[in-house]
Amino acid sequence: MEELDLKEILSMFWEKKILIIIITVLCMIIGGVYSYFIMVPEYTATSTIVLTKTDEKTNTETGETTESITQTDVMLNQNLVATYSVIIKSNNILREVISNLENLKLSENSLRDSIEVTAKEDTEVIEINVTDINAKNATLIANEISEVFSRKVSEIYKINNVYVLDKAEVPTAPSNINHIRFILISAAVGIIISCGYVVIRNLFDNSI
Repeated sequence: MEELDLKEILSMFWEKKILIIIITVLCMIIGGVYSYFIMVPEYTATSTIVLTKTDEKTNTETGETTESITQTDVMLNQNLVATYSVIIKSNNILREVISNLENLKLSENSLRDSIEVTAKEDTEVIEINVTDINAKNATLIANEISEVFSRKVSEIYKINNVYVLDKAEVPTAPSNINHIRFILISAAVGIIISCGYVVIRNLFDNSI
């Protein structure tokens, strides 16, 4: 087995360019077929909630009641974001969601795995992402989780500080499939495989 310098390697690639192109194109075709016809599309629906607690204040002159958000409320909400993110995926919440959506025949473990809770950094905003092979089901579940969670927080903490900012909308495109990206990755894999094959074949070629 002999050592090769960069010039020899580039020369080998040029001599075997047809082989490299063929393997790369084959990999792209395989990747495209898998992406378009085999891969099961999944859809992600997102419901957004915001934590906001208001204090009621009465105007002594007019007698009218107004509401305002204090700095203490903001700090409290920021501290509760992490806690709320855990509560959303708790058994209590999930079981009520499953009961309310019994026609979907959800299981507790699969439902928990389909949920991703994201807390926006330095905000009181929480995103509830639900992924399902059915776009409408993902939307129903995301919105139901938001509603159930809002009621549970009121029961647990005796405060109403959860507001549904944006209800989930039915996604129109799969969240797990990007055809162009998948084909480009397949092309990169094809180039690596073909170039590796050419190098290894020449390293072990002892013919004169």
